[in-house]
Amino acid sequence: MEAVSRTAQWTAAARALETEREDRLFADPYARTVADETGFELLARYDGGGIVPFLAIRTTYLDRAVVKAVEERGIRQVVFLAAGMDTRFFRLPWPDGVTVYELDRPALLETKAEMLKDEPQPAGRTRVAVPVDLTQDWTGPLKEAGWKSEEPVLWVVEGLLFFLPEQAVRTLISTLSAHAAPGSVLLGDVISKSALENPLARTFMSALKEDGNPWLFGTEEPEELLADCGWAVREVKQPGEPGAHFDRWPYPVPARSVPRVPRSFLFTCDLPTYEEEKAA
Repeated sequence: MEAVSRTAQWTAAARALETEREDRLFADPYARTVADETGFELLARYDGGGIVPFLAIRTTYLDRAVVKAVEERGIRQVVFLAAGMDTRFFRLPWPDGVTVYELDRPALLETKAEMLKDEPQPAGRTRVAVPVDLTQDWTGPLKEAGWKSEEPVLWVVEGLLFFLPEQAVRTLISTLSAHAAPGSVLLGDVISKSALENPLARTFMSALKEDGNPWLFGTEEPEELLADCGWAVREVKQPGEPGAHFDRWPYPVPARSVPRVPRSFLFTCDLPTYEEEKAA
């Protein structure tokens, strides 16, 4: 796989470690398989600064937000952009009739399929792998795979935005809103610009760059970014805040008004339906 694709394996390794805790926040029985030895080697190389607890929190937050969006809004098409070694198709309680589209580079999807080839496919749901380069046109291949732009969709952009330059981030998020019907939801995460410049993270950032996976983008104002790109922002949480703590975050959470603080943000956005707009 390409270097950037291997990042998916060290996040899978972190999910495996959380799964093996007695007080685990979630169970991912497939994580150790898709992490492979490479994932644990990379996790050891990158660990520090709260990486492992952050990944446990991010996974838990998005797990719960995905389930909530599908249950409450009746969404039946879910798209994971840069899906990596995500295993939510197998492990989340999807209602019948859901189709999960996983977009990523061809080599990663091929490797993942080989790793999971012996796992039984859960009944009542469909998984469609869509090999694409997200820096090129990907909406065409997604439509060819069966996705319907006129129906509500749940977009998930987990662990993706900080690998892209700013213009690519804005283009992607705007594309998601432009191709989403009312009632659609966007979930994901982003970091602050200060996180990119944090002296305490210099070793981690250097290792990512050396491995061909540099982090490029951060913003101090995720709400503004998401709104500018067409989304109604419902929630932005920092790890450690209520609703994004889960008894895992070991550090204090400075107020947003404090400048030059490295931050991570977890967000939930949507495109309101006509009825919701009228009620508001």
